[in-house]
Amino acid sequence: MHRNSTIDLPQLKGHMGGLDNLYQEVILDHYKNRRHRGEIEGATVTVDHNNPMCGDEIHLQVRLANGRVENLGHTGDGCSISQASASMMSEVVIGKSTDEVRELIEHMRAVMHGTVEADEELLEDGVALAGVRKFPARVKCALLSWIALKDALEQQGEADGK
Repeated sequence: MHRNSTIDLPQLKGHMGGLDNLYQEVILDHYKNRRHRGEIEGATVTVDHNNPMCGDEIHLQVRLANGRVENLGHTGDGCSISQASASMMSEVVIGKSTDEVRELIEHMRAVMHGTVEADEELLEDGVALAGVRKFPARVKCALLSWIALKDALEQQGEADGK
């Protein structure tokens, strides 16, 4: 188990407004029941990212076809925030065009840096991570999988000559 997993959510308590308990439950659900966790068949791009400051790591496999994220799988280890974020991300991006995914990634980055409010229609369960921005050291945890996906899209674009 990751050394920070027991301090993530209690730190957030009281800092996320009236929805903090619901958001904590959503984060814990995604951490305990990670969606799209595991390897996938026919991945067109694979990336590995880690956060050396806390030890979070993500191995992301993406299958892109016809300009869309056809499938995505993730493995790794880390705190509840980083692993729940990967689960939330996977649910929201599968089936979307690469342009839509790039917009989602930029929206999530802006939310984590406090420049926009989280849009629940765009982020779905990912909106539960908005309170993480109150803890600058944890922002990298929440963004790890999103940045890995951005790099995967860039790698695929380079491979396609774009």
